[in-house]
Amino acid sequence: MGHEIGHFFPPGTFTESQLAAYGTALWNVYPKVHHPSPPARIAVSVFPDELYPAPRSWAERAYPKLIHYNKFNKGGHFAAWEQPQLFSEEVRTGFRSLR
Repeated sequence: MGHEIGHFFPPGTFTESQLAAYGTALWNVYPKVHHPSPPARIAVSVFPDELYPAPRSWAERAYPKLIHYNKFNKGGHFAAWEQPQLFSEEVRTGFRSLR
């Protein structure tokens, strides 16, 4: 990821954490420009305390093969750890149509 911005800024301009935040922002805000859409069918679960709670409109544009989208009232970036029951049920629900 660092090589992407290396064309614009001299080496040492950003710390590793700043580069990680930059990469996350690119992935979330500019998915079509910097990252091609994955060929697989995708299920998106949005937890309110996530760094970027992706709106449905974004998910539909970023993932043309979106098969499931759901928003929750609790949980965050570590949803599997914070809400294990909710997370496991959501994985099952999200991919049930593939059975």
